[in-house]
Amino acid sequence: MSNVLTMILAGGEGKRLMPLTTHRAKPAVPFGGRYRIIDFVLSNFVNAGFYRIKVLTQYKSDSLNKHIMRGYRFNTQIGNYLEPVPAQQRTGPNWFLGSADAIYQNINIITDENPQYLFVFGADHVFKMDPRQMLDYHMVKGADCTIAAVPVPIEQASSFGTMAVDSDWRMVDWEEKSAHPKPMPDDPTRALASMGNYVFSAASLLEEIVRDSENPDSAHDFGKSIIPAMLAKRKVFVYDFTKNVVPGMSERERGYWRDVGDIDAYYNTSMDLVSVHPIIDIHNRMWPIFTYSKHGPPAKFVFADERSRRIGIATDSLVSEGCIVSGGHIDRTILSPFVRVNSYAEVEASIIFEGADIGRYARIRRAIIDKFVKVPAHAEIGFDPERDRQRGFTVTPSGITVVPKWMRIEE
Repeated sequence: MSNVLTMILAGGEGKRLMPLTTHRAKPAVPFGGRYRIIDFVLSNFVNAGFYRIKVLTQYKSDSLNKHIMRGYRFNTQIGNYLEPVPAQQRTGPNWFLGSADAIYQNINIITDENPQYLFVFGADHVFKMDPRQMLDYHMVKGADCTIAAVPVPIEQASSFGTMAVDSDWRMVDWEEKSAHPKPMPDDPTRALASMGNYVFSAASLLEEIVRDSENPDSAHDFGKSIIPAMLAKRKVFVYDFTKNVVPGMSERERGYWRDVGDIDAYYNTSMDLVSVHPIIDIHNRMWPIFTYSKHGPPAKFVFADERSRRIGIATDSLVSEGCIVSGGHIDRTILSPFVRVNSYAEVEASIIFEGADIGRYARIRRAIIDKFVKVPAHAEIGFDPERDRQRGFTVTPSGITVVPKWMRIEE
């Protein structure tokens, strides 16, 4: 793999995930109890044996940088590394102007490493993928650029960049968030949506991003600028993500990919994990999800007093290390490390971040409680949207209540 370099775009501000991104970058948002969103893309490359990885960071990157440096240690003596690269403003006093500009501002990394092939992947999607298969496809096609795509219902496709292909799956048309996306050639009910994941022949990409940097009218973005330009003069192919298979994957899981770009999407994807038969299997030991986590004792469930109904119990839930369910009941809920649920509390269909403390007799439903929030005894969250808003919580259109990190709740 010495001729391959991986660059992960992790600089997004994540405005639609506020308030979860008030204190952290979008890829650093906790997910699934003990993971961060970025762990999924990083684990894909680590499991596939790609060990030359640069993570381009920008907004509020401290927790993301710490997570990467503490959770992923490679043997640098044999040329392996996974390194965060902060925005350096090497080309002028600007933050990244777009996804293509993020690569251009770090062009020194490409020229220093001199790879033949370059992966450019996003950091904020939940999916499992073997990138070796995509690279093999790119090489067989002799492509300058290969874009990973997933078929989506055509009524949802206007939220994505979509593409049309010929019989050889060479791209013949590209539309960025079109109101009328073109359907797949063999399925008029679906369209091919870009996942924002690319393989480039490095020489071709270098020429394109340098040319793009000199155009003052460009959006300096892959979807809006680079891909349309390459389509006009280079070999651009589309890779069907549904054909990608990782070891231990069930047929049902194939093609699972979620863009957790807003609170509702994040919540719904999290709830996928606590279903009885989840589509995405985080327990697959043949393709593990790596992460950094603090050392903690096993989860503890205490009190079994049936007479007073003081029973510590979890049903259809994920419970991380260091948690104590002390006489409370959680159902379809995800507990991050070191959460305490006190006696008679009831937590339903919720996501509780690290260090939160749920008081006695509290009732929580369809909520996300950020780190270190202390929910007072008898509090109710997720039952009265208007009252939740008055207390400073965020309530989404679908009724998900979000309590910000460190918030002090007054009852």
